Amino acid sequence: MSGDKALLLEQVRKYHRETAREEEFVPGVTPLLPAGAVLDEEDRAALVETALDLRITSGVKTRKFESALARALGLRKAHMTNSGSSANLLALTALTSPHLEDRRLRPGDEVITVAAGFPTTVNPIVQNGLVPVFVDIEVGTYNTTVERIADAIGPRTRAIMIAHALGNPFPATEIAALAEEHDLFLIEDNCDALDSRYQGRLTGTFGDLSTISFYPAHHLTTGEGGAVLTGNLALARIVESLRDWGRDCWCEPGEDDKCLKRFKHQMGSLPYGYDHKYIFSQVGYNLKATDLQGALGLSQLPKLADFGRARRRNWQRLRQGLEGIPGLLLPEPTEGSDPSWFGFVITVRPEAPFTRGELTGFLESRRIGTRRLFAGNLLRHPAYTGIPHRVSGGLTNSDVVTEHTFWIGVHPLLTAEMVDYMIDSVREFCTARG
Repeated sequence: MSGDKALLLEQVRKYHRETAREEEFVPGVTPLLPAGAVLDEEDRAALVETALDLRITSGVKTRKFESALARALGLRKAHMTNSGSSANLLALTALTSPHLEDRRLRPGDEVITVAAGFPTTVNPIVQNGLVPVFVDIEVGTYNTTVERIADAIGPRTRAIMIAHALGNPFPATEIAALAEEHDLFLIEDNCDALDSRYQGRLTGTFGDLSTISFYPAHHLTTGEGGAVLTGNLALARIVESLRDWGRDCWCEPGEDDKCLKRFKHQMGSLPYGYDHKYIFSQVGYNLKATDLQGALGLSQLPKLADFGRARRRNWQRLRQGLEGIPGLLLPEPTEGSDPSWFGFVITVRPEAPFTRGELTGFLESRRIGTRRLFAGNLLRHPAYTGIPHRVSGGLTNSDVVTEHTFWIGVHPLLTAEMVDYMIDSVREFCTARG
């Protein structure tokens, strides 16, 4: 590193220290957002250094982050994308690839998923001409069960694609075993659960493919960004191709002829020797991230464990502080799990003397941010009216969540004083209305 650059980066760190000081918490005035990113002086310096080097496309920083991320999860490959939603699209679309031959998913095949969740877990199923099979969840863990998935398997079922709800792992060992028994693909939407564990094993490592989001609300941030991970090199190659326009060549941009066969291919009805860098074997996209995002990811990744400890600590403080309040159903971790929580979920019991809307309205008036459990029952939204689908069993709990459930934050920016204010506010409202 040149002396001028080192001096400039030290000035960037100094600027961060001078401008990013924590403000005093004022109850009822300081907004307590449901989510927030922790960015320090090294994160800012990493972004500035990458900008100084004019690394404005996907390149060396992105590849280094992909390698570090794969190592962190003990998987063979990670491919960075421009969002977690794009990661979900790539993971599901990869299962439709002609390269999978007889195992590929075809239009009309079924994919089991949950009805209560975020739309982009389900959207790729619909967008690929597949049929979502919706199952219900459990109120408390907000995940589905092995039994519900087993009951949903039909003659055209080919895959399972479900998310770990707000950081709380679904029973991944058992669901992965069920998928293997029935020759089904399993995609883990791990966007809300990075660093969570089930039976001692990291979530995102049980499925054929898994996905992560790096949006600022999530466990790590790259601004916008996401990733697809897998231990299967054949699937990894398909994902990479789909992300990179659908091209057949595996050389990085700016690299040529690493296989020494660039002009020795004949594919489709192209003439022999057509430039392999411009042969497309899949109908793909351009969903790459940039080196600015990769640099921020490299800076954030070593802090993941600290972020997770803060999330667990804040969640536990809320759980203990809200225990025993009449009218509230508090969240429970899945048995055998160690969640890195995304949020603290509260369901207002239908028989409570107040509604979910009244409680969240009170909290919002106290500057405590609240969020619904994403979409609730997706089938009640206009976007999903008339889509081909199947429902296995009832969706009673998904409807309960739609009407009665919300969550508040546990992210690392929240201090013990802030969490206690949240607890006191909930207790004050419930006591007054009880």
